[in-house]
Amino acid sequence: MAEQLNLSTLKPARSRKDRKRIGRGIGSGKGRYSGRGIKGQKARSGSHKMRAGFEGGQMPIYMRLGKQRGSTSKDAMPIGPFRTSTVPVNVGSLDRFDEGAEVTPESLVERGLLKNTKTDVKLLGNGDLKKKLTVRVHAISASAREKVEAVGGTVALLREQKPKRRKKGAAKRSPAPEPEAPATTEEE
Repeated sequence: MAEQLNLSTLKPARSRKDRKRIGRGIGSGKGRYSGRGIKGQKARSGSHKMRAGFEGGQMPIYMRLGKQRGSTSKDAMPIGPFRTSTVPVNVGSLDRFDEGAEVTPESLVERGLLKNTKTDVKLLGNGDLKKKLTVRVHAISASAREKVEAVGGTVALLREQKPKRRKKGAAKRSPAPEPEAPATTEEE
């Protein structure tokens, strides 16, 4: 049986190790510079707590590189200001609905195709559809729209899609019209 625990038999679970006492004279083995070497940045206090990306005062690489692309640019989805993300749902997974049913984000949550209605829904054209359905989603691909309308279904968007803006240099790059062939007369 184990020893009975009382004040005279108390001891730590594992043997304790005393901390290293630095700066207590040259004879201690950790005096003078206290294990920090001679002068410099690493001899100063707080030198071992530098933030990630700190390069000793040199201009850090994330500031030296260009900023045109990336998570906060205008084209970045879904990160950045005023961005939204969409949850994809394929046409093939709409077979869970009955003939003539209305497909909405709420009904997709009920059927287990979505977790919640917080994000927009985009219907994609992967798979086949054999039932006539009324589809109400935020966005739809061209192939999905064709498949829904091919079986007699209807599509209504919950949010009107914005027309895509052309990029600034797009007008200049359009192909030049081909020169017309010179008119030939029958007399020649």
